[in-house]
Amino acid sequence: MVEYMVDWWEKRCYLTPDHIAVVDGETGERLTYKELNIKVKRLAVRLQAQGIRKGDRLALLAPNHVAYLEWLFACRLLGAVLVPLNWRLATLELASILADCTPKLMGVHSRFATLSAELQASHAMTVFSLDDSETMEIDTVVDKNAAVDPEDPYVMIYTGGTTGKPKGVVLSHRSIFWNAANTVVTWNLTASDVTPTFMPMFHTGGLNALSLPVLHAGGTVVVVQHFDAEHTLELLNREKCTIALLVPTMYHMLIQSPAFAGAVFPTMHTFLSGGAPCPLPVYQAFEAKGLSFKEGYGLTEAGPNNFYIAPHDAVLKRGSVGRPMLYNDVLLADDDGSEVSIGEVGEIWLRGGHVFHSYWNRPEATLEVLSPNGWLKTGDLGKRDTDGFYYIIGRKKDMIISGGENVYPLEVEHQLRQHPAVSDAAVVGVPDEKWGEAVSAAIVLAADCSVTKEELIEYCSASIGRYKVPKRILFMIELPKTAVGKIDKSRIIANMVQYGNEA
Repeated sequence: MVEYMVDWWEKRCYLTPDHIAVVDGETGERLTYKELNIKVKRLAVRLQAQGIRKGDRLALLAPNHVAYLEWLFACRLLGAVLVPLNWRLATLELASILADCTPKLMGVHSRFATLSAELQASHAMTVFSLDDSETMEIDTVVDKNAAVDPEDPYVMIYTGGTTGKPKGVVLSHRSIFWNAANTVVTWNLTASDVTPTFMPMFHTGGLNALSLPVLHAGGTVVVVQHFDAEHTLELLNREKCTIALLVPTMYHMLIQSPAFAGAVFPTMHTFLSGGAPCPLPVYQAFEAKGLSFKEGYGLTEAGPNNFYIAPHDAVLKRGSVGRPMLYNDVLLADDDGSEVSIGEVGEIWLRGGHVFHSYWNRPEATLEVLSPNGWLKTGDLGKRDTDGFYYIIGRKKDMIISGGENVYPLEVEHQLRQHPAVSDAAVVGVPDEKWGEAVSAAIVLAADCSVTKEELIEYCSASIGRYKVPKRILFMIELPKTAVGKIDKSRIIANMVQYGNEA
């Protein structure tokens, strides 16, 4: 028996047809739920005319655009699988992803016309222009040739890892629904919420962190193609935004903007950081302005929303991501899978309806991270305090073992970033004959500031154990980033190995 799957999008459009669903942050164009749903149904009919059926993969190559929502909900009608492509990848990388997911059709924004032509040359598929202005009336009902099951694949997002071949993370209809519902209920989202989507919508943060939960609640999503600090400050007030998600790099740029000092945000109730642990100076900058700021944690394979923390708790428990959300469980496990004690570091395991379905065509990799009783082994490390608040320590694979001692890079990074001459820092372990791994730091200096390696070592030694203090320091103009904006520690290690202790 096929489990019944509620079409929540259709219900939402029926309940609040005249409320604004989406705003184009570049042009200001607005679409109500009714208007957006009309575009969704027109697209579904046209895709069906192209032979798209249940289970077919549809690739999408576009900057942040309302088309992401049109294609997502059209896929829901057809039972097709949306594969948003990371356009920041090299052509060969994208070609490899297409070869893996074998899409029948690819939607392309005009900005990527040349790139799509190169990709089409290596992969046989129909190219569908997003700029086609056809405005056909809905005179054909979408033919649902098979019922949609909650476990059916809905979205496939390729991981942005820095090593190995990217894996297609299959999110089922169940995964998408439960992340949205869990977020709405736990974070108290309502139809009055307005969120800007700066995070790339080919990324789970752009699609699932706030965009879909806010639409689930009947709120408004402002889709923004480019991040610029001054433009962001203006847009938040112009569109009367209430909750925003940015990555730490964006917040770093925001607080350094001259306009930030005088900015006020009368409608904003929450500034949320995600994607990577947030430096303490960002907390301090928002706290100094009396603004609610907190941190979240997630990953493509789970949600990405897993914790909730109230703004007043975020001030008292600085650096904490809070407690588990209403409809998911969290376990901190040791190497044997047993729960660690309060205050001890363990691997974060997650369980709930929002957890991903599988890795596309990678059954062995799926079994490595999904336990038989439903736990997802994230590979991230965390700890829990006596009040039940969780803290992210870093990636398990990033943990440094130096002279037999465990060193967690995030702790050292927090210390380095507190130095007034340091704008940003990343700590890695570099192979070393004596220590096994040498704690090493890549440093970006603040504007018009200088500091020596010896001064930084002395500064750290005053607050953290000697075994945690960086033995090597490399000054860089900027920290290398991955295609989704995270610090690329593998490249930092390579630079450390190449240049040693030289600036």
